[in-house]
Amino acid sequence: MTGALLVVGEVVTDIVARHGAGLVHGTDTPARIRTLAGGAGANAACWAALSGCRDVRLVARVGADSAGWHRDLLHRAGVRALLAVDDAAPTGTVVALVDSAAERTFLTDSGAVLRLSPGDWSPSLLDGVGRLHLSGYLLFAETSRATALLALREAGRRNIPVSVDPASAGFLSELGVGRFLDLVEGTDLLLPNADEARVLTGLPDPADAAAKLSLLVRQVVVTLGGGGALLATAGTVRHRVPAEPVAAAVDSTGAGDAFTGAFLAARLAGADDAAAVAAGCRAGARAVTAVGGRPPLPGE
Repeated sequence: MTGALLVVGEVVTDIVARHGAGLVHGTDTPARIRTLAGGAGANAACWAALSGCRDVRLVARVGADSAGWHRDLLHRAGVRALLAVDDAAPTGTVVALVDSAAERTFLTDSGAVLRLSPGDWSPSLLDGVGRLHLSGYLLFAETSRATALLALREAGRRNIPVSVDPASAGFLSELGVGRFLDLVEGTDLLLPNADEARVLTGLPDPADAAAKLSLLVRQVVVTLGGGGALLATAGTVRHRVPAEPVAAAVDSTGAGDAFTGAFLAARLAGADDAAAVAAGCRAGARAVTAVGGRPPLPGE
């Protein structure tokens, strides 16, 4: 498969707070805190570029407060940033609380993210595109959902493969599982993590969940953290790939985005299913050894 990767998703500012002990209510908890660029869509785009995809484009909405900073970092990562600038809302912000086991809890202020509007979309954005990837966060609010559906319909009209990241188990429950599945039915690829797969199916075993979801979309890849990933099609799990060994995990923020970016880059380069899943697992393992959801920039 040839052509560019177009990601329609989000850019956010991440405040990553790594605390060694449990949070203590009502007083101070020592932490190491960094401000970084993030967002599931933007992270995946950056990992796809690092993984060899030469033409990666990102459509997202950011606040005027930090548009220049985000655009510059995306450019340095090899991503063409097609950013709509919002003068009324700030860039989305996520506070990631990362514990001693590298597990994270998110506090999310969507800001400009969910204000991505149909006016920010044009069918010409798909010119030269070989694959469209959609961040499921956009499906959780009316305005951004309308924009996402425009992209999905135009990609379908052009026979461009579409992948969707369900984005958040908590937000899926708020939107409603049935509604989400109706929105993504018929897409080529769904990329949930284990928790999202369980929410979407009600099944405790991620393999069973993947098999069930693969009856609704052409292909499902479920990421399992330290358990690697599995791929299902037509109701059957076809591949199970173990995780790459990691000496010391620091921060799991963005590991799933890293998997997504590397997997999609491999598919665009012509890799088969098993090789693409393995590429995703390698990127995910690399991601957890650094703070934040993006790969290091050249020279860092």
